[in-house]
Amino acid sequence: MDIIKLVAAIITSIVFVYLGVYSLYLFIFSVSGKLFPVKSPQPASKLAKFIIYICSYKEDEIILNSAASALTIDYPKDLFHVCVIADSLKPETIKELKKMPLQVLQVVFENSTKSRALHKAIENTIDGFDAAVVFDIDNIAAPDFLYRINNYLQAGELVVQGHRVAKNINTPIAVLDAISEEVNNHIFRKSQRVFNLSAAIIGSGMALEYQLFKKIIFQIDAVGGFDKEMGLLLTRNKIGVAYAEDALIYDEKVSNAEVFKKQRRRWLSAQFNLLRQYGSTGLSALFKQGNFDYFNEIYQLSILPRVLMLGLMPFMLFVSLLTPGIGPGWQLWLGATACCYAGILIAIPSSFLNDKFFGAVIRVPLIFFTMVLLLFKLKGANKKFIHTPHIHNAGQSV
Repeated sequence: MDIIKLVAAIITSIVFVYLGVYSLYLFIFSVSGKLFPVKSPQPASKLAKFIIYICSYKEDEIILNSAASALTIDYPKDLFHVCVIADSLKPETIKELKKMPLQVLQVVFENSTKSRALHKAIENTIDGFDAAVVFDIDNIAAPDFLYRINNYLQAGELVVQGHRVAKNINTPIAVLDAISEEVNNHIFRKSQRVFNLSAAIIGSGMALEYQLFKKIIFQIDAVGGFDKEMGLLLTRNKIGVAYAEDALIYDEKVSNAEVFKKQRRRWLSAQFNLLRQYGSTGLSALFKQGNFDYFNEIYQLSILPRVLMLGLMPFMLFVSLLTPGIGPGWQLWLGATACCYAGILIAIPSSFLNDKFFGAVIRVPLIFFTMVLLLFKLKGANKKFIHTPHIHNAGQSV
């Protein structure tokens, strides 16, 4: 019995260190992002020349609207060029796109991925661009997006992640997805910059100096986790990622549970796959090269989604109450749980604290159990691209 208690104590102590450190991480970064402002660069007099790549896989109606919107961005027309990478679009959609003043690049892949689409796009891009911007098929940029991004580039940044926000909160799932995005924006983008760490790249609404973009993209062939691998490659090479909180890019949020499950399964699979691939290099980079930014990026790969933490922390607190004397006491679990919940709640913008928020919160337990089940269904999810369908004309309701 003593051996069983000892083993149980060791296991719960290990779990506490993992979850407790993560909870403290969330709390410290969340609070710091509120207390310490991150300066934005001054308006630049020099203007960069951009190429905007729009990755379009199916979704014929949506791409027409997104492409047309990209052309209306408030920036000198001779200083940005739009390239639609048309993968599996209908002939009539291609015909309509070719009527617009943009480049249409038709591609065919046995297995479609964003990285392969961008490889092909680079091969078909003429020289002369200063920076590349990547949009997803449903992205709508704010009119001043390129001006805002340009300010960071002219201030010396090589990589800039824009502020992706929800353009729809039409269902409780979409509300929770929008909140999750903003929590991530605060903790893993804005607050990282407080400590001069790299903001997490999302995969769309970001800009890179063009030669660097070419170099990095051709090192990526991920089926899923294109953005995470990009962040790893950049920080491993000590290239920081800035966060342009004022450069807004509107992104459609997942509206129904089935699509949510497919998307999160893809994300989880990509996360664990990249952790297996890069995880062992984190400590070496930290102690041999002093590369804390890369180590931090690896750490972020090792942590669980926030919704799982919302369920696990009170569960472990409850277990500690039932098993006194085994592992960390309930007081420690209570402190860690408080840090976790406070960190997440502080990061939620006040604009979301309304009737829709409280209506969505009641779905969290269901989503928690959904995510737990997905952990056992990751096999094969990173072998083939899992498409996330979108809804045509999802309005900018946030």
